[in-house]
Amino acid sequence: MPNATRTSARAPYEPHLDQLAPLAGREACAAVMFAVAALLYNWWLLEFLLPTGLDPRHSYVSELYAADQPFRWLFGGLESFCAVLVVTGSLLARRAVPGRWARLGWLAMVGQGLSSLADVLLPMACAPSAEPGCEAVHPWHTATSAFAHFFLFASMVLLSRAASRDRRRLPLIRRWGTRVLALALPAAVLTVGPLLGHPGWHGVPQRAHLTLVGVWFVLLSAELARAARRSGRTLLAPTRGTVRRH
Repeated sequence: MPNATRTSARAPYEPHLDQLAPLAGREACAAVMFAVAALLYNWWLLEFLLPTGLDPRHSYVSELYAADQPFRWLFGGLESFCAVLVVTGSLLARRAVPGRWARLGWLAMVGQGLSSLADVLLPMACAPSAEPGCEAVHPWHTATSAFAHFFLFASMVLLSRAASRDRRRLPLIRRWGTRVLALALPAAVLTVGPLLGHPGWHGVPQRAHLTLVGVWFVLLSAELARAARRSGRTLLAPTRGTVRRH
């Protein structure tokens, strides 16, 4: 008589293997990239340690890598590296969550990263908050900054939409995505004063906005880590309860 026996009974340590299984594949790489990007996006904190000559309350962060600033290579390099991480992480993550809205959200993040990179390649010629006669509007730089904001907010809307349509996935974005958007959008609007001829105190909301973008990156990193763990469990599942017939 054929006899079916289970040859892979659950070992006492197996639940721990479930919890400690390494993050899998593309999602894990993307999660790490967004975690690092969350830190690098707030490189402006270094201005409190370096003699930049700019007042954080009344200056744009992008003035730190204006063409005539002493630390432009440091700050511009950090911004560029962060942008590369965002683009690469978004390309790796675009299949992490199925659905059109999610794919469009990750593509928007690619656009945000590319716009940030262009922001560095087309910097301000000078720092308007510190140099009399330096105009706040630098056409190409202003355009790339506008695109970076557009794609950022588009990603928040699209990925939050994806989370609301599939309640099994992206729970952190479903809960916090629209809240981050609701805070980051007015903070960004409050930075346009110098562009309209009313400079002063725009540095405070801009730095608050950048902090919130870092929070958004943390949310993306956490969701990608969850997707990686889920993929890892799926890969391990067939090894359990295997049936061998004699």
